[in-house]
Amino acid sequence: MFSYWVAGMKFLSPKDPGQFVIRRLNKIEYGNTLRDLFDVDPRAAAILPDEVFGAGFSNSLSPLLMEQYLLVANHVLDQIFAKAGQPPTKAEQRIFTTKPGNGVDERAAAQKIANDLARRAYRRPVSATELEVLLSAFDLGKKHGRDFRESVRLMVKAVLVSPQFIFITPVSDGEPKPGVVPLDDHQLAARLSYFLWATMPDGELMKLADEGRLRDPAVLAVQTRRLLSDPRSRALFDGFGAQWLGVEKIAGKTFDPDKFPERTPALRQAMYDEARLLFDSIVREDRSVRTFIEADYTFANAKLGEIFYGMKIDGENMQRVKLTDTNRGGILTMPGVLATTSFPNRTSPVNRGVWVLEHVLGEHVPPAPANVPALEKQNEKQVATMTLRQRTELHRTDPVCNNCHKILDPIGFGLENFDAIGRWREKDESGGAVDASGELPGQQRFSTPRELKKIIAARLDDLCQNLTGRMLAYGLCRQLEGYDEIVVDGLVNSIAKDGHRMQNLVVAVVTSYPFMYRRIGDLPGADNEKNHNKK
Repeated sequence: MFSYWVAGMKFLSPKDPGQFVIRRLNKIEYGNTLRDLFDVDPRAAAILPDEVFGAGFSNSLSPLLMEQYLLVANHVLDQIFAKAGQPPTKAEQRIFTTKPGNGVDERAAAQKIANDLARRAYRRPVSATELEVLLSAFDLGKKHGRDFRESVRLMVKAVLVSPQFIFITPVSDGEPKPGVVPLDDHQLAARLSYFLWATMPDGELMKLADEGRLRDPAVLAVQTRRLLSDPRSRALFDGFGAQWLGVEKIAGKTFDPDKFPERTPALRQAMYDEARLLFDSIVREDRSVRTFIEADYTFANAKLGEIFYGMKIDGENMQRVKLTDTNRGGILTMPGVLATTSFPNRTSPVNRGVWVLEHVLGEHVPPAPANVPALEKQNEKQVATMTLRQRTELHRTDPVCNNCHKILDPIGFGLENFDAIGRWREKDESGGAVDASGELPGQQRFSTPRELKKIIAARLDDLCQNLTGRMLAYGLCRQLEGYDEIVVDGLVNSIAKDGHRMQNLVVAVVTSYPFMYRRIGDLPGADNEKNHNKK
């Protein structure tokens, strides 16, 4: 009864889209934006620090980081502007939308260039004050004897290191009044584009924003599906999907090289790509969220197919393949996921159980009590001939440990047929036969990974609720709060009416109240969170 009362507390929350956070582009977004703005290699941003993806973005700008942005800007300028005596680059030609002459003086030409460039770089119309700041950089160049071209170059540098480029900002129109306001069309275009593409809005989005049509939910839904069909939507996996599944850790995951010599960089990349391509196929083909659990296909190349699926596949390119082994298929039995939830030298039923509960079903698993000994601390003679399952069950004889492990362990044991890197096996490291049987609450018994997957797939609403909430948090760049949970409930109900299809889920997030509105300051009478986690 108490748990139902606590769960109902969210319905006391006022209608609130959440605090709007002006946030900084991360390294990937900054590099992609440079690519689309100037046609330069996005690796120009490689010197910027890596950042943690998740529910919230960092909005700080330290002196050291500002110095790095200046270095990136200088490198980009060298790519944009041709050296003396060489013909101008295509990017340079696009910058010089007008030139002095025929009644147009240098400053007027510079103003036209600044307005055209800043409008694209800032992803919105430019205010008169912002334009004057850029023209002051041009004036500074002229004051120090630079010619028109070099003074424009200085102005472009001012754009590249401006807060309006580095951060996603609204149009500055004076001190905003506290309250809830809709995102303007240009803010919405930027939020949508960076959510799905991790880069600036394209011409079509900007045109719709200019016309004031993007806020129409029908138009916004069409644009969302258009962006998802574009190759740039890979960014949704790299930024969100990889973090959700945990496979972003594959490249740096440590494994015992003597036990697992197969774990080469090429195999790690193939394991990541398998997860990416499955995610991408579910999104692009608008499949049910259930496919994440019950997929009867995957993607593999020669090495991945040989090691994990017993398939003969020609070439190193990833190919879509049909799975005939029903114990395989979906994210629960995917090598990349199984590997990232293992220890360097053995599997971890606990880690795998926690992963399924938290990442798939959205449940909260409390941390282990302090001073609980690890399995490695057990008496070596006592456990010498025990399987990992037997050793874990011995660990559960401690009542303190049993409460959590009685839920975690059955799920993890259900995946024990897969070794630490995700290969199928019949015996574990001790040489004993793997026992993958278990029972979950409600007398749900299973004896194989296939049967475990069936039980997890039956909790489709929980999977959809978890995935929707995580994706909304990612799109908003902040943690979810009270009213957000009410929104997620409504989105899940809507998604369920049409078969839990993945594109409907993404469209539902994009057209949701928190995605399309913003709060300035605090709501009257509401106890709003002041501190937001940083990304």
